[in-house]
Amino acid sequence: MLTLHRASTGPAVLVHDDRIAGLGAFAELAAAHPGARVRDWGQARLAAGRLAADAVQLLEHSYHPDPREEAGTDPVPLPADLADGHYGGLGGSARRGVQRLLAAGTTALVGPFGAPAVLAAVRRSGLPVVAAGAAAPELVVGGRADFAVLAVPAAENGPCLATVLAGRIVFRRR
Repeated sequence: MLTLHRASTGPAVLVHDDRIAGLGAFAELAAAHPGARVRDWGQARLAAGRLAADAVQLLEHSYHPDPREEAGTDPVPLPADLADGHYGGLGGSARRGVQRLLAAGTTALVGPFGAPAVLAAVRRSGLPVVAAGAAAPELVVGGRADFAVLAVPAAENGPCLATVLAGRIVFRRR
């Protein structure tokens, strides 16, 4: 299935299944692929997304509180006595941490991950894991369709409106 992602700033991205099939001006891509479904993101910019170099620290050594807890919403140092039954233990914390990373427009994580519960959460998310020193993600024709939709005018540090991994929207801000 072809989907043409359009934003007010920067190139449009044509996605076929899980790959980038084209990058460029929306009008040109739309004319070349008239049957493509169009997803218009409005006042936004499509970007390759963020590489989380600190992912091991964030997911294996920090606790991401459950919203039902009174611990707030920001990550805190991982408690030494964290029990599996405590809001999902390390696995639950890692799942909440992954959601936080996706909400920030993260499209790749620097690993490796040693904790099985964290590794399971990362694998389920679809986020690719790369070695330390890897290059930041790029939008490349033929490459995996991983990108973030960032609000403009503050596109560089503005809020992430959506994150797409392998052509699927895995996070969308409400």
